[in-house]
Amino acid sequence: MALAAATVLLSSAATAAPVHAASYGTPTIKLSTSYLSGAVGATADPTVIVTVAQSGADASALTVAVSKTSKSSVAAATDVTVTGTAGTRTVAVTAQGQGYTDLTLKVTGLGGKTATTTLHYAASPAVQDSADARYLTGASDASAAVSVGGGYLLVANDEDNTLRLYDGSVSGAPVKTWDLDDALDADKEVDIEGGTLVGDTVYWTGSLGNNKDGEYKADRNTVFTTKLTGSGASTALTFGTAGHTLRDDLVEWDEDNGDRFGFADGTADGSIPKAIDGFNVEGLEFATGSTTTAYVGFRAPLVPPQSGGKALVVPVTNMNQVATGAHATFGTPIQWDLGGLSVRDIRSNSLGQVLILAGSWAADDNADPYALYSWDGVAADQPVKVLDLPTTDAGAWESIVSVPDLTQSGARVQLITDDGAADLYGDGTEAKDLAYPEWQKSRSAWFTLG
Repeated sequence: MALAAATVLLSSAATAAPVHAASYGTPTIKLSTSYLSGAVGATADPTVIVTVAQSGADASALTVAVSKTSKSSVAAATDVTVTGTAGTRTVAVTAQGQGYTDLTLKVTGLGGKTATTTLHYAASPAVQDSADARYLTGASDASAAVSVGGGYLLVANDEDNTLRLYDGSVSGAPVKTWDLDDALDADKEVDIEGGTLVGDTVYWTGSLGNNKDGEYKADRNTVFTTKLTGSGASTALTFGTAGHTLRDDLVEWDEDNGDRFGFADGTADGSIPKAIDGFNVEGLEFATGSTTTAYVGFRAPLVPPQSGGKALVVPVTNMNQVATGAHATFGTPIQWDLGGLSVRDIRSNSLGQVLILAGSWAADDNADPYALYSWDGVAADQPVKVLDLPTTDAGAWESIVSVPDLTQSGARVQLITDDGAADLYGDGTEAKDLAYPEWQKSRSAWFTLG
C-alpha cells in the first residue's frame, strides 16, 4: 500500500509540472542593400551587411549561407563568403564572369526554422591591373576629382549636381554626399567637367557648351566654389559662390580678337559641343602659386579644327572673381601639341609640375587614344608625352586626382574614368541608365610614370 501511494504521488507531481520544449520564432534576415556590384579579378570590392535575428535564440547560433544562384557563371554559391558570428554579418562576392545573378541568402535558426532574401548582383569584366582598380559606386559619370587627404577623393559627376566623397583605398559607395541643386538654383545638371583645390576652396566649372543636341542650357554656363573644412574622412563642405558669365565672356573676347577660335559658331544654336570645331571645356587648374589666374582647357575646338590640330588653353586672370559673378579677363592663349588630342584634365602640384590628361574631342570613349603629358608651366614650352593610356577597357579617362613629384623614380598617378556610356554588364545598357546606383560606377586606377 505504501508503494502504491508513493507511485500515485509521483504521478501527480509529474502531471502538475510538465517540461515544455523551447519555442523559437521564424528568423529574420535583412540586407543593408539589395543590390551589389563587383568586378572580375578585383580586390576590395563592395560588400553587403546582413542583419539576422530569431526570437528565443542568440543570434550567434544562426547560420547564413547562399542557397541558390541564378547564374553560376557570374558567381556561384561557393564564390560568396559570409563573415561574422553575431547579429551582423558581412557578405562578399567574388565575381567569376560578366553579367547579373540573383543570390538567395538563407538564414537557418534554431528549431530548423529558416528565412531567405535575395541579393541582386552585377559583375563587370576584368580590366588591366584588376587588383589595383577601385570602383566608385553610386554614379557612373565621374568628371572631375580632387584629393582631400588620407586617400579620400571628392568627385563630381557630370549627370547631376552632387559631390561625393569616397575612400579611394576601397571600392564602394560614397561616405558622404552633397546635393547642390538648391545652392546652385539649377534646374538641370551643370555638367561639371573640371575642378581644382586652392587653399580651402574648390573651384568647379561646367562644360560651358551646348548639350549633346546642340541646345543651350543656362545651367552649364556655371563656375562655382565650395569651401572645405577638415580632411580625409572628416571632410566637410559648404557651398561658396557661383558665376554665370564665363561662356559669354569667352565668346566676346574671341570675337574682339578676330574670331580666332570660332567660339561664336561653336556656341550657336544647333552646334554640337563635342565636335572638332565645337565648344566644350574640360580642364581647370590654377597657375602655380596663383590664386587668381586659372588655365581653362578645351576639349573642343582643336586649333585649327582639323586632324592634328592643337589643344587650346585660355588663361583666365581673375578666376577668383569670375566665380562670384564678375566678368572674366584673359591672358594670352596657349596652344599645346598633344598629337591631335585635346584636354580632358589639367592638374599641377606645389612644385609647379603639371600633368595633362589628353583625349579625343569626339564622344567616342575609347575608339581614340589617351595619353598623359607633363608640362613645366612655361607658356612657350610644349608638353612632353610621358605615358600612353590603355584603351581596351570600358570607360573614358577623365580625371587626374593629384600629381606626384615627377622627378621621383616610380612616381604613381591616380586617374578616374567616366563610365557613363559603358556597357558594364554586357546587356547593352549604358551605365548612366542603370536603375540602381549600386550598379553604377566609375573606376580609379594607378599608373607608374617614367
